Amino acid sequence: MYAAREGRAAAGPIPLIVGLCLGWFAHPGLAQVSPDRGPARSDSGQVRPDSDQASGDWVDALSLEGLVVTAAPTALEEEAVSSHVTVIDGEALRHFSSGSLADALRDASGVHVVRGGSFGAVTSLFLRGGESDYTLVLVDGVQVNQAGGGFDLAELGTEAIERVEILRGPASALYGSDAVSGVIHVITRTGRGAPVASVAMEGGSFGRQNVSAELRAGTERASYGLSLARRSTDGIFDLNNQSLQTVLSGVGRFRPDDRTSLEVNVRASDRTYHFPTNSAGAAVDENAFTFSDGTTARVSATRRITSRLSVEATVAMNEFDSGTDDAPDSPADTLGFYGFTSLDHFRRSEGELRGHLRLDQFVLTTGIEYEEERQRSFSESLSQFGPSPGRSRNERENLGYFLHATGEAGGVSYQVGGRVEDNERFGVRGSWEAGLAGPLPGFEGGTFRASVGTAIKEPTFFETFASGFTRGNPDLDPERSLAWEVGAESRLAGFATVGVTYFDQTFEDLIQYTFSPPDPTDPNYFNVAAATSRGVEVDVDMRHGWWSGSVSGSWMDTEVTDSGFDDGLGATFVEGEALLRRPSWKGTAQVAANVGRLEVSTRIAHVGSRQDRDFSTFPATPVLLESYQLLSGRLSVVVVEPGPGRPGLSLSLAGENLGDARYRELFGFPTPGRGLYMGGQIVLGG
Repeated sequence: MYAAREGRAAAGPIPLIVGLCLGWFAHPGLAQVSPDRGPARSDSGQVRPDSDQASGDWVDALSLEGLVVTAAPTALEEEAVSSHVTVIDGEALRHFSSGSLADALRDASGVHVVRGGSFGAVTSLFLRGGESDYTLVLVDGVQVNQAGGGFDLAELGTEAIERVEILRGPASALYGSDAVSGVIHVITRTGRGAPVASVAMEGGSFGRQNVSAELRAGTERASYGLSLARRSTDGIFDLNNQSLQTVLSGVGRFRPDDRTSLEVNVRASDRTYHFPTNSAGAAVDENAFTFSDGTTARVSATRRITSRLSVEATVAMNEFDSGTDDAPDSPADTLGFYGFTSLDHFRRSEGELRGHLRLDQFVLTTGIEYEEERQRSFSESLSQFGPSPGRSRNERENLGYFLHATGEAGGVSYQVGGRVEDNERFGVRGSWEAGLAGPLPGFEGGTFRASVGTAIKEPTFFETFASGFTRGNPDLDPERSLAWEVGAESRLAGFATVGVTYFDQTFEDLIQYTFSPPDPTDPNYFNVAAATSRGVEVDVDMRHGWWSGSVSGSWMDTEVTDSGFDDGLGATFVEGEALLRRPSWKGTAQVAANVGRLEVSTRIAHVGSRQDRDFSTFPATPVLLESYQLLSGRLSVVVVEPGPGRPGLSLSLAGENLGDARYRELFGFPTPGRGLYMGGQIVLGG
């Protein structure tokens, strides 16, 4: 078994099994915005209700400049969104990243990323101090989280991305479970005009070899984009630390007639990560590795019934197979616990129907969503006491009903909405949100925003269904949050935009494990703990002639308000103390200069100290992760401009952690030192 999987991973094939279901409507359809014109907007920044974006139609990302599609059922201009949103375009994402989306998101205010060591290790995202499973992650509208909200951000790269939208704050009123601290939405790009093909390569320190190829084109009736990418590295350890990922993605948008629009998205990935480290971070294992194969697919169809009413239907699927393979290191390795194997399969199937009613300065959206989650797993632990197998197979269904209104009154935009979940496991639960955005008095061109809302996160399958030594609790409630924020943004000195946001969040009914339940027959999981997180986010963007710059910073105060069962020596959730691994302060500054075909940029990031635990001891002992600073730089030059019959060529030189800082994101787990990388890109067509 071990050798078979090893050989398969080395070959790097991509499984591509996608079932696509295309719906049809008897009524005349909805016309999509032509790619060569922008959306119709009102004076206040609300997308006009008679425009195609207001109807909920998914338009080419190239025509969405200045719009946000994640914060509401219909696209809104950024100034009309009542929550703090950051939109990062694809080129900026690829500028200061190793090809990993996680590295590209580190600079955003309110976002803290923790990677468990080398490239490809499990990577968690903490948004506004929430748990790592409190952020909903969408790829072209498809939720890619595991059941219960968990997601390894190492699964996503920056290839073929048009933009990423970071929506902060509770969003369960729109998306249901898991959108507690916010939403990360990755949107891939399609073409516009004549076909364009490109190939990009990068290599350097730590054996990095990144290769990607894209093909895209588009007309007023159809557009498409295809991408194939391969990322590999030898890692930071000399022993068993290779990482390899291959991703194939495609998106197509179509207008069969002037009143109908369709969109199809497909993504398939194959990833293997070798890790030599034990739970304390020591490099001791010669052959342990994890593997995963993921497939997502989505089909969406929209039609206009009348000039004011449109209907949108979507079906989507996310399938994920993963596991761990840790064979005995040698025939003599037979003492203690010397081997472990696991296989996990997860599938989420979704179907949604929503309608949009457009009135003057007002859009009302209502809909229903059906979701089914299935999971099965197998594991076997080898020890001198004999093998210990485990199996599980579980599923659950959920119906979501939602109603939202977006519009404007007196020059002020508003958003209000609610959603009810009818879950076969935890019953009926509701979430709501409300917000305002409008002109900032006394500041020409300035805007203010304010929002409040609630959110939920459903239990994991293990917390609900575990059996054997650990017993799940089928009566668990979802974890809950209540959050609010106020913010403002204004232009200063004619070339700088400054934004400031204050947020406050309360987390309740947090699920905890107890080794000693109240009664021997009771389960091991209960809703008992609580915490808070509050802070300030600052964003500054500067553009003046040939140079540009940005500054982002976050101050945050987290506190455990109810430790639940977690007390005594080794506790990780201590009442009155901060949540683990969240810095109270982090910030990033970037400066870039463009002179002709040459671009030079530099970046410095600071991450403050954080509380953690040393799990190499029993009980675990409190430790402090020291603050650190990282310096990066990049130089790129366009050698040949692309033109008719002439390919374009650009070259780049990048440096990461140029100061060779020694730091830890998890206690005991080393991180990459200084790295230098060279790259190039060839562009044909356009």
